[in-house]
Amino acid sequence: MARWLPRSTDLTRFCQKLNRVKTLEDDMMETSFNRCLSTIDLTLLGIGGMVGSGLYVLTGTVAKEIAGPAVIVSFIIAGFASLLAALCYAEFGARVPKTGSAYMFTYVSVGEIWAFLIGWNVLLEYMIGGAAVARAWSGYLDSIFNHKIKNFTETHVGAWQVPFLARYPDFLAAAILLVATAFISFGAKVSSWLNHVFSAISMGVILFILIMGFVLAQPKNWSTQEGGFAPYGLSGIMAGTATCFYAFVGFDVIAASSEEARNPQRAVPRAIAFSLGLATGAYILVSVVLTLMVPWHTLDPDSALADAFYRRGYAWAGFLVAAGSICAMNTVLLSNLFSLPRIVYAMAEDGLFFQVFSRVHPHTQVPVVGIVVFGLLMALLALVFDLEALVQFLSIGTLLAYTFVAASIIVLRFQQHKGDVPAPGASGQPNAEPHEGPSRGELKEYESFSDKLHLVDRDKSKVQREPGQLKAAFEPYLEFLSDFYPGEVVTVAVVTLMVSAICLCSILVFGNTHLHLPTWSYSLLLVLFSLGFLLSLLLIWAHEQQHSTQTFQIPLVPLSPALSIILNIYLMLKLSYMTWLRFAVWLLLGLLVYFGYGIWHSKENLREPRAQRVSARYVVFPGGSLEERVQAVQPSCQPATGLPDTDTDDCKR
Repeated sequence: MARWLPRSTDLTRFCQKLNRVKTLEDDMMETSFNRCLSTIDLTLLGIGGMVGSGLYVLTGTVAKEIAGPAVIVSFIIAGFASLLAALCYAEFGARVPKTGSAYMFTYVSVGEIWAFLIGWNVLLEYMIGGAAVARAWSGYLDSIFNHKIKNFTETHVGAWQVPFLARYPDFLAAAILLVATAFISFGAKVSSWLNHVFSAISMGVILFILIMGFVLAQPKNWSTQEGGFAPYGLSGIMAGTATCFYAFVGFDVIAASSEEARNPQRAVPRAIAFSLGLATGAYILVSVVLTLMVPWHTLDPDSALADAFYRRGYAWAGFLVAAGSICAMNTVLLSNLFSLPRIVYAMAEDGLFFQVFSRVHPHTQVPVVGIVVFGLLMALLALVFDLEALVQFLSIGTLLAYTFVAASIIVLRFQQHKGDVPAPGASGQPNAEPHEGPSRGELKEYESFSDKLHLVDRDKSKVQREPGQLKAAFEPYLEFLSDFYPGEVVTVAVVTLMVSAICLCSILVFGNTHLHLPTWSYSLLLVLFSLGFLLSLLLIWAHEQQHSTQTFQIPLVPLSPALSIILNIYLMLKLSYMTWLRFAVWLLLGLLVYFGYGIWHSKENLREPRAQRVSARYVVFPGGSLEERVQAVQPSCQPATGLPDTDTDDCKR
């Protein structure tokens, strides 16, 4: 019976396979894509992904039903929360200018299986998001023509009463997706030009709304007679913040496009900052003019802006608002169709997804197979499925990606630079030459004495410490941590931080409602998990991090990513249990794909050496001079299983 159980070495090797990280090329600017996008192109792509129909619908819904005129504060807080996640994407996009967005960032820092699951969830997020926007686009256009399209379809095609299927097939939504797919397949430059056109129209309409809105503004609409500025109090503002947070989802299209940027080290951080700033400003200012034009409690949640202009006697302005809304939804469609095939391409290029999706058209230089296949799948979703029940799924995939990217930033920042030799303790000479590691495919001939020996009598204040090592100021108090390899303690602390954040947010969300905890235990658990979170944060901060870099770095690490992590986890736990159930089912399908295909075809398998041999080792004996302490010990020259006998000659040499 025992012989059927896996050995510990096999389990260790299997876990190492699951957590192996991607090996990046020396020249990360080399690509099969066309590097043709400027900072302006990326900025407009980001604006197109964020400023969609939410500007025309979400502002009125949150103002009337959740926060009142204080929706302005909700957007400010949500914009700041989104900034934390956006800065993490900006640093990764500049340091790793490869397509794949959150999938790629997780792969190079956390591990393979986590990266696959992030990419797998992002795929569904983009598919459902694009299909939902297409149906919203169709419904908005249909409402302009008094629902003639819907009535014609139900009369001549018929209506369905099937669970999970739409009431009638939406041919218009499917058609707009197919047209958008055709334009995207022509190349990044064509997609960018089309996005410029729709973004320009949308921003022109927004500018008109702001000018006319401030002209028609009436400050009395914020007075106490109308309910005041914050009629729902602080709880309404925070509830509005949770809803408004999803309005800023879409800036990751910039990170997904970094492999097509001319100068990603500069363009990606700038484009993310500019697009998020402009989107936040647009949402805040539109909320101001909307709640000043008419009393907030009289807003029409379905078409707040158009209805506000109509009630002030400017019915013709409703057509401009409708045009702006349709153009804004077009930019969101293009953003989804632009990002999705590139993430599929990145997964296929790494061997984790089907290889056919890694083909790049030689003329247009885009992954045309992925564009066509997933464009058709998105059109099918929009044609027949009822997406209202699945829209919440978008939130959990996005928040999970944000969480892993923030954790990856901490892990990567406290890792040694490529080519550095990891060693426990504070090793390394000041002003020493940088170590040149073995080239790819070669085995390291020896481990030098300076690689492993910790010189106790060295003046530690003069040592140039590597990232991931304990800071000199904390060594007297945390000396036992000096025995770990650089980055090991930080990795464990990051895991502890995330577990503490999950427990803390679970108590905050479910403590008084589902768990019915008494006050003393509720307070005690909050204190304990808060202490665990803060101690993990302090332990990470006590280690050295990378500073000398030529690319953008997010400030206040590890505090900024930690705040992003706890906020994302809190918002995820606020989602319904049905969303989590669907999420679990989708994860199981992803694990089947990974263990059935990805783990066997991963390109990192080809980079794993078959055997590791060391031709010389050194041991340290107590007593004697420093030179007398070192004795070379020849390793055993027994031939390894499966290796030719000629390998023993290398040991004897």
